[in-house]
Amino acid sequence: MRQIHASAWLLILLSSFLQVVIFPLSGLSFFSWVAFAPLIVALLRARPEGALEIEGLPNLAPAKASQAFLLAYVCGILWYAGTCYWIYDTMHQYGGLTPPFALLALVLFCLYLGLYHGFFGLLVSLCVGPGRDIRRALVAAPFLWVAVEIARERITGFPWNLLGTAQVNNLSLTRIATLTGVFGISFEIMLVNVALAAAFLVPKKKRSTLLIASLAAALVLQVGVLVDAPVLQTNRTGLLLQENIPVDENWTRSTFERTVTDLTELSIRRTAGENSSRPESKSIGLIIWPESPAPFYTGDPLLRGALSNVAQEAHTWVVAGAIGSEPAQIGAAAQVFNSAALIDPAGDWTARYDKVHLVPFGEYLPFPSLFAFAGGLTKEVGQFGAGKSRAPLDAGDAKLGVFICYESVFPSEVREFANNGAEVFVNLSNDGWYGDSGAYAQHLNQTRMRAIENDRWLLSATNTGVTASIDPYGRIVARLPRKQRDALLAPYALTSVTTFYTRHGDWFAWLCAIISAGVLLTRFLGRKKTKKSA
Repeated sequence: MRQIHASAWLLILLSSFLQVVIFPLSGLSFFSWVAFAPLIVALLRARPEGALEIEGLPNLAPAKASQAFLLAYVCGILWYAGTCYWIYDTMHQYGGLTPPFALLALVLFCLYLGLYHGFFGLLVSLCVGPGRDIRRALVAAPFLWVAVEIARERITGFPWNLLGTAQVNNLSLTRIATLTGVFGISFEIMLVNVALAAAFLVPKKKRSTLLIASLAAALVLQVGVLVDAPVLQTNRTGLLLQENIPVDENWTRSTFERTVTDLTELSIRRTAGENSSRPESKSIGLIIWPESPAPFYTGDPLLRGALSNVAQEAHTWVVAGAIGSEPAQIGAAAQVFNSAALIDPAGDWTARYDKVHLVPFGEYLPFPSLFAFAGGLTKEVGQFGAGKSRAPLDAGDAKLGVFICYESVFPSEVREFANNGAEVFVNLSNDGWYGDSGAYAQHLNQTRMRAIENDRWLLSATNTGVTASIDPYGRIVARLPRKQRDALLAPYALTSVTTFYTRHGDWFAWLCAIISAGVLLTRFLGRKKTKKSA
């Protein structure tokens, strides 16, 4: 790969750095408008021997397909290493892996998911026209990026930090998400990046005009973070428990009993105290316990009695994260599920949601024989069964769209709850697995985007934080400090309005994929015609 000019590698390093800092904890979202421009320039100005003027575009030497893949692949590896570094600590501290194996897990993760950046680079290079005409590649790049993002969600099942999420605080721009989902924002960001990159790929006499125009567009779009909408009216209040239970707690029966007692007393005390000082219309009507590392089993008499007591004493509905189970049947073994149980004000356990999308290497081990080398990991990984329904839980006069932890990063899956009639979202999570890394903040921002896409209030109850009430604009209207045991009074409202995205899903992302396929097909057919004429 000596043909790749050193400047291209420097641009890759710059792009990787900028892509990392646009996500929490640094959260410098305004860099998202320029983060991918160096990558695009590197792909289209990679080879030093291209000092010929091509259709008025000087010094263009686009990377060959293999070179483009390598450049973008390295960029993707560095990006994942910079944003998902927390996988090392999670695997080491809580997954039972030794430091070398935990590091190996992180490296394999980055090498695998970095392939999507690599495919983006490859596709861009394939769009370069005859005589190194890069115009088709520039026009296609935003469509190609969105196509790669939808592939990352649907094929790999890890759409962590989709590009559009970087602008979750941009109230004006995120209105697009109600039509297109987060992918529309990703497209907009890439469009500006392409315009900026183009400024460095045209003759100097045109450069300043294009550069000013692209930066002005970025500035105008970024100003949306300064725009705010009126405060939304609420008519309901939930009580969200933040249990703050250590992930590595050494559980004994006495520890378990003490924890259940503490959480029960906190729930009842806070509910009684608030209801006595509030009008009936604002009294607490829903109590939520998060997903937690505690051995809470739905069949445990102590837990069942405690939660039933909370519901009866508070005269309200309760949603609680717990481990559900199904007894063994003829021809099928017993199964356990990562579940959310629903208890009515009379103390009866009326319904349960079983997590549908499980976490690989956390809740199940894919290809067990392949990963047999990781003995500690295979012992730590839970073997949960997957749920089969995303129907809302019926809590009297409210339909709750309950999803658990990692499920909140899947736009297409969360929208199914709203499309099935959920009037408010409830996310139960145990972000204690992330430690003090930036992952909890990344997770929170992705959860906020689900509220925006579906125009729903979202109640996020977490074990260690951030526990929050999120409005349909994605704004956090109430939250608890991290890493403390407390209960949050969470205002919210119900809504039955469905957005275009809720009804039609990822139509925009699939349209981008179709357009990308069309561009590649016409380029392929064009090459065949060129060869025949020659």
